[in-house]
Amino acid sequence: KSITIIYCNECTRRQCPEPPNPLPGQKPLQTLQLWDQYKDPSSGRCFYVHTVTKERSWKPPRRARQSDPGQNKVTNQVHLKPEKELEKAGLLNKTKIAEGGRKLRKNWNPSWVVLVGNSLVFFKDPKTQSPASWKPGNSCPESSVDLRGAQLQWANDLSSRKNVFKLRTITGNEFLLQSETDSLIREWYGTIQKVIDRLVGPLLLPCCLIFTVFHFLASFDVISNLENSERKRVKSRLKKLILRRPPLQALQEKGLIKDQVFGCSLEVLCEREKSTVPRFVRNCTETVEKKGLETDGIYRVSGNLAVIQKLRFAVNHERAVSTDGRYLFPEELVQVDRIDLEDPQWEDIHVITGALKLFFRELPEPLVPYGFFHDIVETMSDYLDKVNRMKLLIISMPPPNHDTMRHMFRHLKRVMEHSDSNRMTTQNIGIVFGPTLMRPQSDCGNMAVNMIYQNQAVELILSEYDQLFGPDPPGSL
Repeated sequence: KSITIIYCNECTRRQCPEPPNPLPGQKPLQTLQLWDQYKDPSSGRCFYVHTVTKERSWKPPRRARQSDPGQNKVTNQVHLKPEKELEKAGLLNKTKIAEGGRKLRKNWNPSWVVLVGNSLVFFKDPKTQSPASWKPGNSCPESSVDLRGAQLQWANDLSSRKNVFKLRTITGNEFLLQSETDSLIREWYGTIQKVIDRLVGPLLLPCCLIFTVFHFLASFDVISNLENSERKRVKSRLKKLILRRPPLQALQEKGLIKDQVFGCSLEVLCEREKSTVPRFVRNCTETVEKKGLETDGIYRVSGNLAVIQKLRFAVNHERAVSTDGRYLFPEELVQVDRIDLEDPQWEDIHVITGALKLFFRELPEPLVPYGFFHDIVETMSDYLDKVNRMKLLIISMPPPNHDTMRHMFRHLKRVMEHSDSNRMTTQNIGIVFGPTLMRPQSDCGNMAVNMIYQNQAVELILSEYDQLFGPDPPGSL
């Protein structure tokens, strides 16, 4: 009889190699972790469907290993409940625009977004699968976001796309999420906002972080010998200190935390240095005009990337470099202690020009502000009145942008005057500095067209420098 049952089961398995889909309206018999158990009416066999991936299986899911056999009953009851409840999953367009409070360039990509528990998890776009057949094992998680203390708001003004909202985490990371379907993006917005509201509480920091600090303090003999009441008082004061810490932006506004030179906003950097032209830009152009105007391919030839990064590191930390390669850490560097670009380790002029171009490329907003880019493109397409329109645009720029732009083009004009030896003509300078000094805020499909206008704008400013900026002030470089 047992052989007959085994034979029948084997025949049934061969005839139905894959479990069927649950019937419409069919309710699961029970839920094991993230698996719903159903019964097949035709064969009488039980099968299981994963609540997230919709994967089907004849075999029951494995339960977590139990550490104490004497507590099997309790352990089984715990594991029958899902550890994290899936809120929502679907395909959205995503880009990261800030990390730790520092702005990043937009780079839109489709992403499979899963909202589970207190986390928003991003997976790579399942291009070869339909959403219904997508499985976590077939896709690589790119990142996850802790929604505790996060902020959500509509952000159609931050992108040319429609249906965009911004998610800002407590750590200063910012994401833009977008969908072409109005109802879908509103549904996502409402679901995420409900999770954030549910997680709002007096404790915004991860519990593990505070518990780690408490454990660290408790390891000292002095703390371990205190009475329980005294220990609670210390922990309470420490907790209040951590929760009342000022945000990063407030510390930056008070000058307690200073941005580095590379990657710092031009306005903030000039305000900190009490100038309208960054000191690093002045130092680089002075050095080039002293010993590099006759160099073949100046600004066009690349320097040693390792040495450029070494110079970038030194400038970012305002550290003077000694002759034996050591870095000095004085509290306040006087002028003679600042980095000397004529030092032998920076003798390759292409290292200095490469660092200067890198400085402009890493600005959060380019030298020509985003709001002026499309006006400049329209100006270059106007064959009748280019110069006057360009002059009005330059005059209306903020003082740091205007003065730094004037300083750079005065310098490039001097480089162009030695084009017989360095071969840096107006066209070559436009090719090098067009994309470096100006770019659109969002990457558009007409990149080649934009590059043409960028180059032409640089050539126009070089050719009409005197008319656009007027006579140079006395004492200028």
